[in-house]
Formats: sequence, structure tokens, C-alpha cells
Amino acid sequence: MTGVNLRSILGTVSQVTVRMQERSDRGSGIYKATAEMMQGRPILTCLLDALSPVCRLQVVKRLTDLLVHRHLVGKVVLVTGGTSGIGFETAADLAERGARVLIASNERHGDSVRDNIVARSGNTDVHFIYLDLASLASVRSVATDIIAKEKRLDILVNNAGVLLAKRGLTEDGLTLAMQINYFGPFLLTGLLLPIITKTPSSRIVNVSSKLYRLGRVDLERLNEPRTGCLSSFLAYCDSKLCVALMTVELARRLHGTGVTANFLHPGCSLTNIYRLDTFIKKVGFQILLIKYFLKTPREAAQTTTHLAVSAEVEKVSGCYFRNCKAMKLPEKVRNKDLAKQLWKVSNEFVNLSA
Repeated sequence: MTGVNLRSILGTVSQVTVRMQERSDRGSGIYKATAEMMQGRPILTCLLDALSPVCRLQVVKRLTDLLVHRHLVGKVVLVTGGTSGIGFETAADLAERGARVLIASNERHGDSVRDNIVARSGNTDVHFIYLDLASLASVRSVATDIIAKEKRLDILVNNAGVLLAKRGLTEDGLTLAMQINYFGPFLLTGLLLPIITKTPSSRIVNVSSKLYRLGRVDLERLNEPRTGCLSSFLAYCDSKLCVALMTVELARRLHGTGVTANFLHPGCSLTNIYRLDTFIKKVGFQILLIKYFLKTPREAAQTTTHLAVSAEVEKVSGCYFRNCKAMKLPEKVRNKDLAKQLWKVSNEFVNLSA
């Protein structure tokens, strides 16, 4: 049996049974009678018999979902940005489903986050990997390490990103926002394709944003920083459009392999993506936004998890999702020629084949 939630339920029931037996030994009539009723009967059967028909049906559906439809034992998952916010909730959810979870981030407290996920999920097969997407050398090192140590990679979640990045170039000569949000994930995905494609029915899930609609892709100035008072915001929009186009081209390249690639808008959630001097913190609307407008990180992670585990999208690829539903792609993302050219230019920037 698998599914940590199920194990937790059964563990609790077992503890209650032991306590009931202890109390019955001390002569408590009601506990003694209940213990006698359970003698020789499976604990789960007794638990279900004690529920109303409606509750019993809900529990059975939930157990079936855990045991059959979302059974991730034996599967390997990589979640970038898995130490906080949406990435953390995604990693914790997949760990609860029994997967071997690799959380990759540049947060130095990654080991403590790993311990937190283990405590929450009951799954000890969770591991932290230091990954700095602002360094292509770091990306290559992580990809090499994963290919050397893992036999399979069932789910890749490119979740890490930054909204309002500082201006300037990385050590690789790329603008910070574009490298963290696009070039880094592009390189990581490309380097991991050999292990992904040899894993049956594997999935690539790219976290984008509906703000990609405001982005532009100028192939001749792909790495040139935006200018003006909204430059950081617009750079974010550009990078998320690149993620969308990358996903469409990736789906085309992977057609017939059994591997799917989709991208999504998680919804607005106040996470660490806002950590770099944002207007939200400056004007003090944080509490108002959280209460009335923003999703919690767990709510925002639902579409990512849906694309990672749902049987409904097992063969769906090259699509855009919001609130766990496929959305119509705007014309700029349906431009297959642009997507192909972007892949070629991006490959030149990060030297993917090196």
C-alpha cells in the first residue's frame, strides 16, 4: 500500500486501537465492547463501517485515488525552486504520493526544507540539490549529477523563477531575469532529455505566467535588457513568453516519444518570487493582497500537480493550463516558426550541445 495520507490514517487508527485495548484491559465497558467488535476484522473495514454511507463513499474514492490514479512510488521527480512557495508545495505534494523527490534551489537552507517535507509527508526519499540557475556551470553540474545517479526521471517541474530581478548580467553574460526564468531552465531541460526520454510516460511541466501575453520575443535582441520604469516587469513577461514557446517546440520535438511537455499559469500567490524590492512590499498592500486577491502557495500549486500526476493529461502535450484546465493558445504562442527559431537561438546562447 502506498500514499502517505493513507499510511497516516491507518497509523492513527492503529494507535487508537492500541489505546482502546489498553482501556479495555482496565475494564472500561465501551472500549472493551468496541475491541471485541473489532476482533479478527481488518482495521480499515471497521473504520469504514463506522462511517455514514456518504462519508464512506468519499473515503473509498480518496483511497482509490491514492492507491491507483496517483501512485508515484518508484517514480523520480525533480522540482526546481522546491524550497519555498509553489515549488515547496509541489514537492511536498509529490512526496506525499510516494515519489522520490529531488528539490533543486539556490537557497542555502535546503536541507532544513528537505527535513520539513519529510516530516510533513512521511516520505524519507526526499533530497536537496543546490542549483543556481544564474550560473550555467551550476546547471550543467546538476544535470550531470542527476544523469549519473538516477536511473529514470519521470517528472521535471521547471518552477523556479524571479519576478522583478535586479538589472545586470550574470557570469555567463546573460541578463539575470532571462537566465533564471528561461535560459537556465532551457539548458537544464535540454541536458536532462536523455534520461527523460528513456523513462516511459515522463512529463515536463513548465511554470510560466499569464503575463506571457504581455511579452515580446525579438530574436535579434533576445538578451538585451528592457528599458524604462517597467523594465524588470516587462523582462519577466518576455521570459515567460519564451518559456511558453520553448514548451510548444519541445512538445513538437518529443512527439511520438511518449514524453509530454506543457506549461501553466499557477495563479497569483505571494511567494518568494517577490523577494527583490517589489512594489507590493514598498506600498504595504501585502496583507490586503493575501486576504482578498492572492492564492495560497498550496492553492497555486494545484495546476502544476495536476499536470504532473493526472491521468487526464497523460497524453496531452504542447498545451497551456490555468486552474487545471487547458486554455486556448494565443496566436503568438501558436507561431511554430518562431518557436523553432527561438530554440535555435537559445541553443547558441547556452551552448546546449557542448
